[in-house]
Amino acid sequence: MAGVGRSGTQAGRFFLISVTVLFFAVFLLAPLVAVFSTALQKGSGYYLAALADPETAAAVRLTLLTTCIAVPVNTIFGLCAGWAIARYEFPGKTLLKTVIALPFSVSPVIAGLMFILVYGSGGLIGPWLEARHIQVIFAVPGIILTTLFVTLPLAAHEVIAVLEARGKEEEEVAWTLGATGRQIFCRITLPKIKWGLFYGVMLSTARAMGEFGAVSVVSGHIRGLTNTLPLHIEILYNQYDAVAAFAAATLLALAALATLAAKAVMELRPGLRGDRSAPGPAYAGGEK
Repeated sequence: MAGVGRSGTQAGRFFLISVTVLFFAVFLLAPLVAVFSTALQKGSGYYLAALADPETAAAVRLTLLTTCIAVPVNTIFGLCAGWAIARYEFPGKTLLKTVIALPFSVSPVIAGLMFILVYGSGGLIGPWLEARHIQVIFAVPGIILTTLFVTLPLAAHEVIAVLEARGKEEEEVAWTLGATGRQIFCRITLPKIKWGLFYGVMLSTARAMGEFGAVSVVSGHIRGLTNTLPLHIEILYNQYDAVAAFAAATLLALAALATLAAKAVMELRPGLRGDRSAPGPAYAGGEK
């Protein structure tokens, strides 16, 4: 009977591993290989020329600009909102949590239309902006605003989940021992949430660089000016230049691989390995 049970366990393990490998190969590895193989279909010269195209370069710059603004802003917001929601009770707390989760339930296309209704020429404050020669829709500010909206909850939800799961006993002990708010945050709270915050930043970065629906609505598709990299890829593909489209797509794929590599390096660093579930360092009264 023991032999039969062991054989069944081994068969089940083999089945689960096989299913996992199959899903990885079909849904992750094969598309990635297809992107790079199609991009290099006409040789490395054509590939490099496609990447050096001025419109592609402009799309890359706009994507990086949007990401470099949206991710830090939402990271700071996520830290502040997570701290407030997980550590304090105040009127409107439930409403704040609902508002933060709103981008999860709103379609990106609807989000783009919402911004047009507010900032467009016929929107709520569009005429006021036009009178002051401020253009938001069909311009870079609109792209940044919509990206901020769709990436808003990613870092915040990771931080809130970690803080609520870990409790606030360590912070309370540090406070009774005379630690300042800055010391508590830097020495206890931040080490406690660093992995949740890191994953939130990674998710925000990936969403900001790859966002299509909301940005497509507000960008105006002005080539060289308001096209982010995903929009530029769509235009190239619709023009039947699949090789150039896939060449541009490799940039997003390389960015994703670089993010995974950074995550792996951080996990292998001494002092970081295996501490994701460890409690943050307790405050020592002599370390002020």
